[in-house]
Amino acid sequence: MGLPLESSLFPTQSPPMSQTRICLVRHGETPWNAERRLQGHENIPLNATGRQQAEAAAQALRQWQFDAIVSSDLDRAHETASIIASRQSAAVRFDPRLRERHFGLMQGLTRDEAEQRHPGLYALLRNLEPDSVPAGGGESLLVFHARVREALETLARMHVGQTLLVVSHGGCLDAIYRMVTGIPLSKPRDFPLGNATLNWIEHEAGRWQLLSWDERSHLRGSRDEITL
Repeated sequence: MGLPLESSLFPTQSPPMSQTRICLVRHGETPWNAERRLQGHENIPLNATGRQQAEAAAQALRQWQFDAIVSSDLDRAHETASIIASRQSAAVRFDPRLRERHFGLMQGLTRDEAEQRHPGLYALLRNLEPDSVPAGGGESLLVFHARVREALETLARMHVGQTLLVVSHGGCLDAIYRMVTGIPLSKPRDFPLGNATLNWIEHEAGRWQLLSWDERSHLRGSRDEITL
């Protein structure tokens, strides 16, 4: 799926003045990623592997000069963005719309624990019911995807002619991939979402284009987003 970053898709540091180019990075690995727990809005830091992955992403991206760096305000994304920003001139700013989906009562549970303790709720989650709201303050897929779309479209309008780095979460990148490619919310995911991989999209005249996805040549290994 991934295209090499030296591809002719990236002939210069800056896109044409009519386009916004965005590099999407999922945060580095956390202890809960390793345990395959649903993190949601829980504020889990990176583990040692995650910090190494963020450093590797920073090194891989050093050839680009980002005009802005925008991150989810959760610690795992903030730390990843800060490590990458240490090799850039732009400061990190935060947008809570880039947070992971809120999974309600199932946050903090592994897939097996969620299925055992909340079988009905988990079945709705696993079946990708777009308007199902997880009990305990959770978000439906429709609401979650709408806030992620709003965040990306706002950034695209604000930064025409610029290159952005956006650091977020697996669920958010899932939402963005579907937004760009037109895959329905109800279709099971068949594309990768690794920790600290590089994913490039472009926006021009109200339309999105996928340039490169899940580039991971800078990584020794990367855990994929949990499949429900």
